[in-house]
Amino acid sequence: MTAMAGEPEAGPSQEETLLECFFSLETPEGFRAELIEGEIVVSPAPDGDHEDYLSTVFRQVLRLSKTDMDGSGNKGLKLPRGGLCPKNYAVPDGTFAPRELRLFRGAPAWMPCDGVALVAEVTSSKAERDRIAKRHHYARAGVPLYLLVDREEEAVTLFSEPADQDYAETHTVPYGKALPLPEPFSFDLETADFA
Repeated sequence: MTAMAGEPEAGPSQEETLLECFFSLETPEGFRAELIEGEIVVSPAPDGDHEDYLSTVFRQVLRLSKTDMDGSGNKGLKLPRGGLCPKNYAVPDGTFAPRELRLFRGAPAWMPCDGVALVAEVTSSKAERDRIAKRHHYARAGVPLYLLVDREEEAVTLFSEPADQDYAETHTVPYGKALPLPEPFSFDLETADFA
């Protein structure tokens, strides 16, 4: 008598397991989770200085932009493949889109980047993630503008012209100098409050 071995059962792939873990994660109040380059990152609530920098950006964008803008803090974005993961899931400090699009109304927890005009990040304890990994993911997603307030470098950088893996244009100013934002914003972001 011969015993026939059955086909081995296909289990979930590493990518599927990672996504399953990520989506089932329950973070403590005030924490947020992101999936960046195959790594689940859980961050505590930001400090007051972080929020002050972000508030300065929000006030100016919503008040001075040529185009009426909507802004959202902590809006989950689905980003293209990178690292081990089929998708990346980031929560920018700020996400801006033209008001006429109403992108945030009815959006799922993790929305695509289509229509997003600018994302903003203020560096915290893991500054390299904002400077490199997120920059590349936002460029791959085709987000037209990425604004980085770098607290360690005391500088504000605008990345523009997304091209494949990165942004083709970079404009950096030290705190205290104005940073021109192109259309649809069309105003100079004042950074004097950052100094």
